[in-house]
Amino acid sequence: MAAHRAVSAVPARNGRAEHTRNVDECTLVEQAHRGDERAFRQIVDQHLDAVSRTVTGMLGPSAEVDDVVQDVFIKLHANLATFRGDATLRTFVTRMAINRSLDVLRRRKRRQWMQSWGLTSELEAAGATTPAHTNLEKQDLDKRLRGALDSLPEKQRTVVVLRLIEGLSTEETARVLDIKYGTVLSRLKRATDYLRERLSENGTLDMLEEEQL
Repeated sequence: MAAHRAVSAVPARNGRAEHTRNVDECTLVEQAHRGDERAFRQIVDQHLDAVSRTVTGMLGPSAEVDDVVQDVFIKLHANLATFRGDATLRTFVTRMAINRSLDVLRRRKRRQWMQSWGLTSELEAAGATTPAHTNLEKQDLDKRLRGALDSLPEKQRTVVVLRLIEGLSTEETARVLDIKYGTVLSRLKRATDYLRERLSENGTLDMLEEEQL
């Protein structure tokens, strides 16, 4: 992640390199669109980890993550013809991952509402599964961090996931979400202020500091 930030901070003397990369990506996408399975597999291999991190950051470690990641690449395959190389392929597919994750979050809210009013009898729990940790304190810490992230409004949570978890630059985040550079900064500021306040109130910041000692 640190390496990625360092690279993204280099001014656009790498503009030529980015142009070359976009041309290469367009060629790869065109091959995949024509039915070259190896080309599409290469695309999946290049972006699978990033998509998985983004979806997990949005949804938490739940049983839905694998299905959502699979849906993202199915949708990508179906929409290869719409990729024009104006943005990087990573931006293109990350935007799909965000949108699909937001769909799932909205469905969760509807399920919770239906359950609270007794409108359904047997809905599967949509909450995050507990990671298999032997250290109970680590479990508690993860739960507190996840709870704080989940309590953010969707727009702020999306920025936190892309900037702080996925490690995209502010400019890249703005392109993925199709919002202004300053909007990314303001949402991130509000989100981090809230997270800092909430985690301070419940003692999580103290736990994090102790873990780093």
